[in-house]
Amino acid sequence: MNNEVLASTARALVSKGKGILAADESLGTIKKRFKSIDLESTEEARRSYREMLFTTSGAEEYISGVILFDETIRHKTQGGVPFTELLSKKGVIPGIKVDKGTVDLTGFPGEKITEGLDGLRERLAEYVKLGAGFTKWRAVVDIGEGIPTRFCIQANAHALARFAALSQEAGLVPIVEPEVLMDGGHDIQRCEEVTEATLKEVFMALFEHRVFLEGSLLKPNMVISGKKCSKQATAKEVAEATVRCLLRCVPASVPGIVFLSGGQGPEQATENLNAMNALGPFPWELSFSYGRALQDPSIKAWKGQPSNVPAAQKLLYHRVKCNGAARFGKYSKGMETVAAR
Repeated sequence: MNNEVLASTARALVSKGKGILAADESLGTIKKRFKSIDLESTEEARRSYREMLFTTSGAEEYISGVILFDETIRHKTQGGVPFTELLSKKGVIPGIKVDKGTVDLTGFPGEKITEGLDGLRERLAEYVKLGAGFTKWRAVVDIGEGIPTRFCIQANAHALARFAALSQEAGLVPIVEPEVLMDGGHDIQRCEEVTEATLKEVFMALFEHRVFLEGSLLKPNMVISGKKCSKQATAKEVAEATVRCLLRCVPASVPGIVFLSGGQGPEQATENLNAMNALGPFPWELSFSYGRALQDPSIKAWKGQPSNVPAAQKLLYHRVKCNGAARFGKYSKGMETVAAR
């Protein structure tokens, strides 16, 4: 494990004005996305869709890395170029989601634990050979009646830290993703309380596992109202609560925080990121690692048709450009009305 290389990669992933494209949807998730456009989820359709995303001209101006799925990291373009090679040549770092998804946490109704630690060391060695430069592991913490329990938070924090330590041993930068879900009816104050408790537990576990923080990134939720809450917080309220929570919990040695969009709409996710960066500067970079919030407009335009690729790519470019501006707190609603390049 070379700490200098880890720190350099982590810093590159949060380069000024850039963020990460999450294209690591599991087979089940991509099937749902394709169903929304009446497209069957075949391996060729998945490969073709990812190729459309990764060959978007100019996206590398605003994208520092791409998170891939196990199937995708093995895929090639129609012309036979491995996706990892295609991305690397554009100066984009390929990454890989290494967890195996969530299952019910035994004895704790309504709570989940993430699986995938068994055999992880061997899988990481293979991903290095396939060209990965970083990894990602997602844990979920739900808010509801009587949950989350402290045990659920601790169990997931332990798994995140174990994953991070193993990733760094393999020379890969871990993106630690503890997601407090926004699905419930809770208000922003409750979200802040749970997010703070979760992040404190996660960093305690990372310290205990001797994870090199300078060579890691955090991918948290924003502190936001639950989707079913009658009072939805404004971008200003989300920014202030999120920044306050992070300043309390995240050590300054972490190079950057790459937010997940977590079900926010594309413009909402950009607006909230922009409002946070407008409050800066901070000890760490505040960036993005969005999936749906970058891809949704593109997938709807693409519809599985090769003739729609230019229109879909134009929409992806527009979204990454808007989020690139949000990295500096310089995004405005007016950018949405200006036609993408």
